[in-house]
Amino acid sequence: MKILFVTPYLPSPPGFGGQRRMHGLMGGLARDHEVSLISLVNPQADLDSSLRATREYCREVVVVENPPFALSLRGKRLLQLRSLASRRSFEWHSYVQPRLQSELRRLLARERWDVVNVEFAQMAPYRAGLGGKLGPGAPLFVLDEHNIEYEILRRTAEHEVGPVRRVFNQVNWRKLHAEELRAWRLFDGCTVTSANDEALLHEGRPKARTAVVPNAVDLDHFQHGSTAREPDTLLFFGAMNYFPNSDGLAFFLKEVFPLVLARRPSVKLRVVGHTPDHVWPLKSASVDIVGFVPDVRPYIERAAVAIVPLRVGGGTRLKILEAMAMGKAVVSTSLGAEGIEAQSGRDLLLADGPEAFAAAVVRVLEDPALADRLGAAARRLVEERYGWPAAVRKLEAFYQSLGGLGPKV
Repeated sequence: MKILFVTPYLPSPPGFGGQRRMHGLMGGLARDHEVSLISLVNPQADLDSSLRATREYCREVVVVENPPFALSLRGKRLLQLRSLASRRSFEWHSYVQPRLQSELRRLLARERWDVVNVEFAQMAPYRAGLGGKLGPGAPLFVLDEHNIEYEILRRTAEHEVGPVRRVFNQVNWRKLHAEELRAWRLFDGCTVTSANDEALLHEGRPKARTAVVPNAVDLDHFQHGSTAREPDTLLFFGAMNYFPNSDGLAFFLKEVFPLVLARRPSVKLRVVGHTPDHVWPLKSASVDIVGFVPDVRPYIERAAVAIVPLRVGGGTRLKILEAMAMGKAVVSTSLGAEGIEAQSGRDLLLADGPEAFAAAVVRVLEDPALADRLGAAARRLVEERYGWPAAVRKLEAFYQSLGGLGPKV
C-alpha cells in the first residue's frame, strides 16, 4: 500500500501523546508499506532532528509553515476573538493553511495513493477542501480521531473557572461539534482510540465505518529498569500546556495533595513535561517541577506511584500505558483511565474525588507489595493488548475492510 499521512505536526522523535500515536502507527506501517507525510510546522521551530527522525521511515516528507503556531499569547487571544466573530471554530482558524491544501492537491495529482490518513479532526478541513466525490481511482480517506475533539472542549467548558474562557469554550465546542459531524460524512472511515469514543462518533453519524485502533506503547522502549523506586515519590507526567493535564494538576495540588501530606508529610510530587510559565511558580519543597525532558523513562522508573488525576479528556492516555509498561503502580481517576481495559485493584487503582484519590495514593505508598503486584499485572496487560504491532495490524485490517487494498510492498 501507498499511504499518505496528513498531520498537524511532525511525529518524530515522539515527545508527547499525539506524536507517540502517529510515530507508533506510521513507523509500524512503514515496515510493510510505503508511507509519506505532509505536515504543518511551526515556522520558528528548529526542524532538523524532527525531519531526520521522520525520514527514517517516510519515503517523502513535505512540510508547510503554519504562522498561528508561532503566535504570542496576545496574538492567540486576537485569533480567538476573530474566531468568535466567525462561524468557524478556533481550531479551523489555527490549522487551515491554503498552501497545505494546494500541496495536498499536488501530491494527489502526481501519483496514485491507496490511503490518505488524516490525523485529528482539526486537519479534516483539508479533506473537505478537495470536494465531495473524487471519482474513480481516488484513494480511501481515513480520519484518525485521537480524541473526539468537541467532547474534550465541552468537558473543558464545564470545568473552566474563568468566566471569559468558559463562555469562549461554550461557543467554540459547538462550532467544532458541527465541523466534526460534517467531517465524519466526508471520510470513508474513521479510527478511534476507544470503544467510548466509537459510541460517541456513532451517536453523531450512525452509519460511519469505524474501527477502534487503541493507543499503544513500545514494549522494548518502555520496560522494567534496574533503578530502585524512591519511596514517597509521586509522578505526574504530560504536557502542561494541554488543558486536561493542567486542570488535573491543579485539582491534585489543591484538593488531593494536602490530604496525602496530612498522612505522609514526606511525600514529594514530581511533575515532568512541557511546562508553560504559569506552572513554574507551583514549585515548592513538596512539588518538584522538572519541565520537558527528552526521555521520561528515568522519572517513571524512580517514582513510587504514577498519578493520573484527570477530570477532562477523551481517547486514551498514553501516559498510563507507558507507566504500566514499566511495571509502575498507577492511581487514576475513572476518566483518566477511560478506554483502557484495566481492572481496578488488579492492574491499577481507580479513585474519584479528593478523599478517595488521596486514600488510594497513600495505600500504595504504605504497601510496597501492593505496588509490586499492580506493576506486574500492569506490564502483563500491556504486553497482551497494547503493543504497537497489534495496533498496526488493526489499522491494516481496517484499510483492507474499506477497500480491499492491494498487497504489502
